[in-house]
Amino acid sequence: MGVWMRKEWVGLILVILFILLIYLINPAETIKEKLDTLGYVGIFLLMFLSSATIVLPVPGLAGVVVGGAFLNPFLVGIVGGVGSALGETTGYVAGLGGKVVVEKGKRKMYNKLKRWMKRNGFLTIFISAALPNPFFDVAGLAAGALDYPFWEFLLACMGGKIIKCIALAYLGYLV
Repeated sequence: MGVWMRKEWVGLILVILFILLIYLINPAETIKEKLDTLGYVGIFLLMFLSSATIVLPVPGLAGVVVGGAFLNPFLVGIVGGVGSALGETTGYVAGLGGKVVVEKGKRKMYNKLKRWMKRNGFLTIFISAALPNPFFDVAGLAAGALDYPFWEFLLACMGGKIIKCIALAYLGYLV
């Protein structure tokens, strides 16, 4: 168990260091300036960073709205949703590392939640990802900690995030 836990923490630390390095190399600019220079790649990176970070605030959804005003809103939604879903995998990985910390007294509740996620996890993750809420990071952490299958998490998350981003990009297009 010690070796496994070290590998999980090393992976998480490397992801966090990579994100911090991106922030140090690329000083903050306005969303519009980033879109002018990076286009769809900028939307992808912005949404990836926005979803991958909890501590450092990145205005990802605002970037999708602004991007929808200047670029094809459907493509902005797809690119933004994919970037956001891939960024959410950092929370999932952190949850994998956290499952070994579950106290013995909480093991019964953990097993109950794990069974519930097997039955309802896909729909719960999909709906949580489709709604603009600041608590989705907790869903990713929980999915990892509860051993929810990674590919199912990613698919449900990506589907919900794409729907949300398409809606927000069209909002930017209309405004």
